[in-house]
Amino acid sequence: MTTDETAPTSPYGTPHAPRVAVRGEAHLEVDPEIARIGITVSARGTDRRDALNDLTRRNNDVITLVKTYGEAVERIETGAFSITPELTKRGKGERVRTYHGRVHISAELTDFTALGELTTRIADLDLTHVDGPYWSLRPTSPAHRTARQHAVKEAVQRAREYAEALGTTLDALIELADIGADNTPSYGYPAPPGMARAAFAGGPEAAPALDLEPQRQSVYAQVNARFTMNPPQL
Repeated sequence: MTTDETAPTSPYGTPHAPRVAVRGEAHLEVDPEIARIGITVSARGTDRRDALNDLTRRNNDVITLVKTYGEAVERIETGAFSITPELTKRGKGERVRTYHGRVHISAELTDFTALGELTTRIADLDLTHVDGPYWSLRPTSPAHRTARQHAVKEAVQRAREYAEALGTTLDALIELADIGADNTPSYGYPAPPGMARAAFAGGPEAAPALDLEPQRQSVYAQVNARFTMNPPQL
């Protein structure tokens, strides 16, 4: 064993450089940035081609209506499409009774003033079902950064309080570990709280616009931090 070998540093600190480990947490309540609605357009008929043509027409009507709101709609996407035969339950042979067609559309809005009117107008169309709105933040929202910064500041403040209780001060930051922020938005369509549903068969008069209040979003952040302290006089 040579004299220039260095002993490994203790992960728990030493009497000359004691360590303190803390967790910093932050919880913010902020306004949403995005509202999503799910739209299901349906059609049915005894002839496959007629059902398909009817579904195509209604799908085009919905997309055209959504696009009339311009920049208020940030994204519109078509999802699943299906044409399904319904067979008769009686008789010796299987025969098609009717055809059911469905197409699913999702729209993402950033202007909430147009949301209530658009949702009502879509729901007022024949054989059209609307789910939503689903409120969320963007993955790049400044709210996530703010929450992380608050968590770090809280960790530093907590470590200082421990040091002060020992009559000393912090010396250096050893480690800062981000253990994640628990506010990953869901871009599917589960049923979160505060969701409104609408399904109408249509009518001769325009339905009044819904008054939709944005649902506040919770943003969480947590960090683990380790510091060294100046040796306290115990």
